Amino acid sequence: MNNDKPAEMRVEILKSKLHQACVTQADLHYEGSLGVDVELMEAVGLYPHEKILVSNMNNGERLETYIIPEPFGSRRIILNGAAARKGTVGDRVIIMSFCHVDESVVREGKHKPRVIRLDEKNEPVMPIPKAPTTEEIAAMLED
Repeated sequence: MNNDKPAEMRVEILKSKLHQACVTQADLHYEGSLGVDVELMEAVGLYPHEKILVSNMNNGERLETYIIPEPFGSRRIILNGAAARKGTVGDRVIIMSFCHVDESVVREGKHKPRVIRLDEKNEPVMPIPKAPTTEEIAAMLED
């Protein structure tokens, strides 16, 4: 008889979101991806080349692509390659990434997505929160 504890179910859940980002450029002839200001990426925990889902609030288009960093503080949001056909300059988009976590983490309310709402100039509506230090992260994980 196998007394091993069954594996816990994992849930795919929102990890990071830039809400209402404004497209600043569309470049059909670039190799493809979505360019995002690295300061905004860091603020919500997005990584270069991470898979993302982009939802265009103006036309309802959705696309999966990967993210590439644009200069820190530039506030650029650039639709590149085929993604450039999914929107135009001035469109508002939602940029999302997801992660897999144990169901118990979700049930216990321990997972909180990092979300920033942006204005029409891609400035955060609220101040960008300071990233936690390694010590602060370790303290959060202690029981």
